[in-house]
Amino acid sequence: MESKNGLLIKGIGVSPGIAIGKAYIFDQMDAQASYYKLENPSRVGDEIERLKHAIETSIEQIESLKSELLGFEVNEPICILDMQITMLKDASFVERTIEKIKEHCVNAEWAMGMTVDTYKEIFSRLDDEYIRERISDVQAIGQRIIRNLSGEINKRRKPVSTAEAVIIVAKDLSPADTAQMKIDHVQGFVTDAGSQTSHTTIVARSLGIPAVVGMEKVTQILRTNDDIIVDGATGLVIINPDVDLVRRYEVKKQDYLIAHKELLIDAHLPAITKDNYHIKISCNIEFPEEIPAAIKYGADGIGLYRTEFLYINRQELANEQEHLDNYRNIISAPPLQWATIRTFDLGGDKFYSNPKLAKEMNPQMGLRAIRFCLKEEGLFRMQLRAILQAAENGKTKILFPMISSIEEIRKAKNILMSVKEELLEEGCPVSENIKIGVMIEVPAAAMLAKELAREVDFFSIGTNDLIQYALAIDRSNEHVTYLYEPLHPAVLRLIKEVVDAGHDAGIEVAMCGEMAGDPMNTVVLLALRIDEMSMYPLAIPRVKRIIRASSLQDAESLLKSIMPLGSVEEIRKNVENYMHLNFQKELLTG
Repeated sequence: MESKNGLLIKGIGVSPGIAIGKAYIFDQMDAQASYYKLENPSRVGDEIERLKHAIETSIEQIESLKSELLGFEVNEPICILDMQITMLKDASFVERTIEKIKEHCVNAEWAMGMTVDTYKEIFSRLDDEYIRERISDVQAIGQRIIRNLSGEINKRRKPVSTAEAVIIVAKDLSPADTAQMKIDHVQGFVTDAGSQTSHTTIVARSLGIPAVVGMEKVTQILRTNDDIIVDGATGLVIINPDVDLVRRYEVKKQDYLIAHKELLIDAHLPAITKDNYHIKISCNIEFPEEIPAAIKYGADGIGLYRTEFLYINRQELANEQEHLDNYRNIISAPPLQWATIRTFDLGGDKFYSNPKLAKEMNPQMGLRAIRFCLKEEGLFRMQLRAILQAAENGKTKILFPMISSIEEIRKAKNILMSVKEELLEEGCPVSENIKIGVMIEVPAAAMLAKELAREVDFFSIGTNDLIQYALAIDRSNEHVTYLYEPLHPAVLRLIKEVVDAGHDAGIEVAMCGEMAGDPMNTVVLLALRIDEMSMYPLAIPRVKRIIRASSLQDAESLLKSIMPLGSVEEIRKNVENYMHLNFQKELLTG
């Protein structure tokens, strides 16, 4: 078998920083199992007994399944179950897992995961296609054992400590996956799929966790417990590095942390240019627990709170009181000056546990966001009731996502007014100082910006989806990620039209997409006269520093030179040359 030691793989670096640690292959099927080091080696014997008991239970379950199938005139399923029983009774399969418990001093679930990874690697190297495909049977057996190991035992165990945190390696990570992780036990993310705006990227940046995505087949190469280095800036992943390489990256990690700390020195200064033009800088968050990071890195307010995470991975829907408590925590957090709460963007890849909706061919363009809200009016009204009541605690903005027509925003506003009247009739205090906005993330909304501006108090440009829809690019597909270009002339022109329409109507225009957090775009957005830029926490200090070192006049000169260009390559070259010439230190730091 070819050695993987020192193997270097290149992906897309999406969240800067260095992570050095153990890989853990994350499979959505086994997401509920816990993985931890044994606090005391004397517990090894207990884990071995747990494993043996789970294997016996698995055999009994499969035998029961066989009995149920005997009445059917098909032999193939029974043959598959017989094969699984044979493997479960195979001494080498069991002993291999027991040895991993002993060698690594880990719980039985973790050891079983490593055993399955070993078989996956062995099978993948065989020429016989039939044998290669049998890895799915091994995975099914492993998952059955892990499920039997979990449950009551799992609830009593302590999770892995921060010092023993792992680097998550997965094909991809959905919101449901990351919502159920113990994030403080994660050192980094590495995924086969993904791009600069995928969910993994957004979570990693928000939490300051190094991440490399778009690696295509890394899950076929890595195994649980492999030593790896993740460089989230360069997009490099090194498997089983030697001691010298680890030492070099430990130094690099310290250098990064020092540079990162230096950025925080002036993070709380306002974003005002040399010629006295002021931009509001805010933060995108998914959980209330991210508020301390927003404050630490210098956010003026919360520019986007993604409320759909109240619905992810729950058997029961959040009730009104849970919504209310959650929003109060967001809105009342000092010293943040405002909070923009986006009504839930369920649909696409984000669903609560049992949405009872048909599977869609193209969920990103299906029943999601405002479309879902208007269909599920009961859920929508409950959320709006909570927001309106919580708004008494501070300056609040309500943001409606994925608006594509005047009719949609009017329907949403009518429901909001109905909810407000309902609360007033009940004697509940409701703030009168709430601003209503729409996300401009569909080309139709950008083209209707003048008309939409008459309906609302502000715009927020969601570039993640706007670019995806404008350029016909699946932003989660690593094969076309190179086409995802914020500086595309069509994108810049759409943004300018939206900003101009908003300002002509006397309303503010914010940007809450990932484009706002990329320092390479800062001067262009400054010149486009974006009023508020909302981003992940770690991006704030660098973006602020670039704005303070800029002048609006110079920025507008740059914009004037690139707007007539029809080539992405020409625009990017001009912008990069300008940024490296004027902001080399700011681009390198952090």
